[in-house]
Amino acid sequence: MVSRTQQIFNRLDGELSAGFQRMQDLKLLDLANRKGKAPGGYQSTLAEARLPFIFMNAVGLQRDVETILHEAGHAFHALATRGEDLYAYRSAPIEFCEVASMSMELLGNEFIEAFYNPADANRARRTHLEGIAGIFPWIATVDAFQHWIYTHPGHTRLERSDAWVKLMERFGGEVDWGGCEAARASLWHRQLHIFIHPFYYIEYGIAQLGALQVWAHSKRDKARALKDYKKALELGGSRPLPELFEAAGCRFEFDGATIQPLVGLLREELAKL
Repeated sequence: MVSRTQQIFNRLDGELSAGFQRMQDLKLLDLANRKGKAPGGYQSTLAEARLPFIFMNAVGLQRDVETILHEAGHAFHALATRGEDLYAYRSAPIEFCEVASMSMELLGNEFIEAFYNPADANRARRTHLEGIAGIFPWIATVDAFQHWIYTHPGHTRLERSDAWVKLMERFGGEVDWGGCEAARASLWHRQLHIFIHPFYYIEYGIAQLGALQVWAHSKRDKARALKDYKKALELGGSRPLPELFEAAGCRFEFDGATIQPLVGLLREELAKL
């Protein structure tokens, strides 16, 4: 898995490729699943060494490829801010940290033939893009549900389920849940953030809009898009969130003028696949 991921970065960008190779050389990658290993996948920065470390549990699924590209984006962010003297500036707001990682999923997907034959590569790309399209209504549902919970203290379990179902119909009403109504009423249980990180989920939607913009720019001018992406990563947390987006060539806006072209690009790319 490591060598094939390295092939992707070799083709994408020389500087990023060197960063991933450095992580290999310093044994900062723990990717394989094994008995007794903790679950999950994440990137963690070793503060004193100012180096990133990637931990995950690869088991031979498409999700493994998405995860390593995602966490590598976080790792490149950590490497980009190594020279920053102020510790607090070495990390950015979460809304932009996820731009770094989600952008790398999209940029790296162009070269996933390192893992697949052409037909399977297109299948993997389609699955990934469909997931992006589907995550926005889910994020909206979860965020709106949390607002309802905290603005309706003393509500009953039945009222809570009813509120959730109404929000699902509002943001994803095209799905037929006939025969699975009980499962739909409790589907919010799957989102851990609701239980332990209140109001922390909309950030992923904000970041995904940024990542899609980076990807859109790469379609027009890959070299410029990568240059802007890396320049924005270097800023760490030294600039406000809108300025970080701007440095990456993105708009920190949530209006139709920003979102509509991105949805159009998703549709175009899915049609090709």
